[in-house]
Amino acid sequence: MTHARLETPAGAPRPSVYDRWRIRLGEPRILRIAEWVAPLLIAVLAGILRMWNLGHPHALVFDETYYVKDSWSQWNLGYSATWPDDVDDRFAAGETGLFGSDGSFVVHPPLGKWIIGAGMALFGADSTAGWRIGVAVVGTLTVLAVYLLARTLTGSVVFASVAGLLMAIDGMAIVMSRVALLDGLLTFFLVLAFWFVALDRAQQDHRAAARRLLDEDADPPAWGRLSVDRPWVLAAGAALGAASAVKWSGLYVLAAVGLYLVVVDALARRRAGVTFWPSDAVFRQGPVTFLLLVPIAGLVYVMSWSGWLLTSGGYGRTTGTVPAPPGDLVGALANLWTYHQGIYGFHVDLSTPHSYQSPAWAWLFLLRPTAMYTSSSAAGDAGCPGPGDCIATISSMPNPVIWFAGVIAVGYLLVRLVRRPAAGPALALLGVAATFVPWLLYPERTIFQFYAVAMLPFMILALTYALRDVLGPPDAGAHRRRTGFGLVAVFLLAAIAMSAFWYPILTAVTVPYDFWRIHYWSVGAI
Repeated sequence: MTHARLETPAGAPRPSVYDRWRIRLGEPRILRIAEWVAPLLIAVLAGILRMWNLGHPHALVFDETYYVKDSWSQWNLGYSATWPDDVDDRFAAGETGLFGSDGSFVVHPPLGKWIIGAGMALFGADSTAGWRIGVAVVGTLTVLAVYLLARTLTGSVVFASVAGLLMAIDGMAIVMSRVALLDGLLTFFLVLAFWFVALDRAQQDHRAAARRLLDEDADPPAWGRLSVDRPWVLAAGAALGAASAVKWSGLYVLAAVGLYLVVVDALARRRAGVTFWPSDAVFRQGPVTFLLLVPIAGLVYVMSWSGWLLTSGGYGRTTGTVPAPPGDLVGALANLWTYHQGIYGFHVDLSTPHSYQSPAWAWLFLLRPTAMYTSSSAAGDAGCPGPGDCIATISSMPNPVIWFAGVIAVGYLLVRLVRRPAAGPALALLGVAATFVPWLLYPERTIFQFYAVAMLPFMILALTYALRDVLGPPDAGAHRRRTGFGLVAVFLLAAIAMSAFWYPILTAVTVPYDFWRIHYWSVGAI
């Protein structure tokens, strides 16, 4: 097959590489290929970065000491049980049946531990990779979910690929997909919920456009139509229920999404000319949206406790408000409520000092990333000259290029939204606010920077919008597009190079101390 040569008029700027390929192959053909190939390649890259040497180190890393053992006892008993003190080394050595039958007071819901436990059941509780494979698979799916969310919001395969790529290579996203903690699992369900919300908005806009074509000559209605057939709102509610069943911070996002749906419904009614559009959205459509979103979230949440509800050994299961033997579901639910009161009290009063704790405001400046694992026991390996000359670490350090650019992009997008309101950028900023602002309200609590992995996808979405503006619109001049393409390409190459530079420090690769020291960019960067 031959292609017509691209003739550039004398003195005219040469088109960018991207524009030349668009002309050569044709936009529809490029899109058909890219729609399948791009997410596949990004998912493969994400999977490799997350699953390579996943079983190393063969030790319970940071809070894996809680979640791995709780997950295994829950998988076997239906509830998290107690373990002997100082059992980590024995567990890692293969003594995985040391849990008792008494329920343990755990302060996070069970869904994340079911996912971790499933990996252990498939690959063995004595397999370090088995501890982490569930989180690694979900972390890879999170990258794909970021791609799909960006594709829905931007309508662009190119910039959806940019968003997916940045999520695939970010250091904190990689680390939280390689250790058996809950925050990476929480992030997946949050991104999934936002994708469903974006699909609902697209569906509602399509329906509104169709109605306008049919009712062009109709007078503006006083009240809008109630929108009941919204399967994506139901799906979002289920995803947010799952998020809350991993960590309670998902409830903040559930509330934020509910408010977002009411606001965008109100604005859609105003555009349609509905006379009483604020009241219509709040008092008529609002309750319908609530019934679509919240009950399904509550049902999914309660279902995650099914093991605790259907057995009798869980903490507080039969000794709560009322005696509740197996089969007494009403009494079990009453005791579950009592248990939740205890969990709430724990979280409110949590202020145990920790050397790597970081208040939420400090996340923006990367002042105290969490060092989850440090070992010099492998000294002499990997070409080290002698004992004590090498170190292996796992640090929850984000890619600095992506992170700081994302912080700037959030500010830019906020200004842009004030000047040019749009549903897509608003949804990205909502994700940042709902996963970050609540932590600012608890400066005295013991919290860690890796909690920010939940806000990372939405920062990347904001960054994607900013990079699209840097590239310029499709109808911009060739010089503008070529300059924008160059700037975006340089940024992506810098981000990729930075990820390669940090990857050994994220994955417990044994490196010389000198290599480790050049990563000491902040108090807790390593």
